[in-house]
Amino acid sequence: MQSAAASGIFRPCAARPLANPSGRQPLLPPRGLRLCAAAAPATRAGLSAGRRIGLVPASPEDQADREARGRRHVAAAAAGAGKAAAEGAAGGEDGGGLVKTLQLGALFGLWYLFNIYFNIYNKQVLKVLPYPINITTVQFAVGTVIALFMWITGILKRPKISGAQLLAILPLAIVHTMGNLFTNMSLGKVAVSFTHTIKAMEPFFSVLLSAIFLGELPTPWVVLSLLPIVGGVALASLTEASFNWAGFWSAMASNVTFQSRNVLSKKLMVKKEESLDNINLFSIITVMSFFILAPITLLTEGVKVSPAVLQSAGLNLKQIYMRSLIAAFCFHAYQQVSYMILARVSPVTHSVGNCVKRVVVIVTSVLFFRTPVSPINSLGTGIALAGVFLYSQLKRLKPKPKAA
Repeated sequence: MQSAAASGIFRPCAARPLANPSGRQPLLPPRGLRLCAAAAPATRAGLSAGRRIGLVPASPEDQADREARGRRHVAAAAAGAGKAAAEGAAGGEDGGGLVKTLQLGALFGLWYLFNIYFNIYNKQVLKVLPYPINITTVQFAVGTVIALFMWITGILKRPKISGAQLLAILPLAIVHTMGNLFTNMSLGKVAVSFTHTIKAMEPFFSVLLSAIFLGELPTPWVVLSLLPIVGGVALASLTEASFNWAGFWSAMASNVTFQSRNVLSKKLMVKKEESLDNINLFSIITVMSFFILAPITLLTEGVKVSPAVLQSAGLNLKQIYMRSLIAAFCFHAYQQVSYMILARVSPVTHSVGNCVKRVVVIVTSVLFFRTPVSPINSLGTGIALAGVFLYSQLKRLKPKPKAA
């Protein structure tokens, strides 16, 4: 195997002094053995590599240049890391926004789904068991059990409430009880679609009661938006196949009581503790409604949901109890989900969602129960719901202050 010197790559240089011809002192002092390049010229890359591995010491200029390049690399790396972090944060925010949108969409879906199931199962029970006070009491009883379960397990923070607050909430519980009772009375008398068409008049009573008791006068545009609501309900009522006055006035009474609840909540302005959020307030009202309606049930209809009564009527116990429990659960669940949505969106958005919910319930009930609907009836319902949508949009417009 040839050595590096033999192969012509490197050659040894003797460590002897260079003398001049006269034999005097050497021109250069003696030096140790060093490696010299062969005849082949050294390339810049080879020199650079030699510097990297330390064969050739770097000059001060090279050292400064290398440090400058290093600082530039560090700065570039830091800038790239900062940019990546910013993009990651932006991506996280976008991802968080998407998750919130999906959650809100899921809540709206549950709100509509619970409403559909409540109206269908509730109507099926009311058809064979025409005792709305009993059925409403059962719904409040199931809601009470759910509320107590959530408080005991810690799903909901147990509210701290005083006796004075309970007295302030009592009027709200009374009108809440009446509103749900009148709704069930109407559902027992007329078609589900017609009950919800009449309940589209809620904005009319909201404006009327707010003007009377709160002094809140509506704008002319809001008043004009009420005209298609009233006209549409009137047109639908004239052509409704299942129309009867008991069902009509029960739905109207439900509108009055529910809007009275909203006015009372503003009028009384119940002071809330931190733990008394809307869901807890609704749960307390549900419990109070059960204790309000239970004695009234005993004094009026009596207990009509016992196994003995149902069997004597020739009804299927398992079917009645299952449908009643599903309706009661959905009754409580859709109202809780409604409050959860209201905590995430503006009241106007919630009102629009409620209008869409009413459309969904009307359409699904017509399809499920095969309710006969005439073209004029459909037109009246559509006009009324369009008026509700218009009202919800105009309600958010604030009148401009008059210039001084």
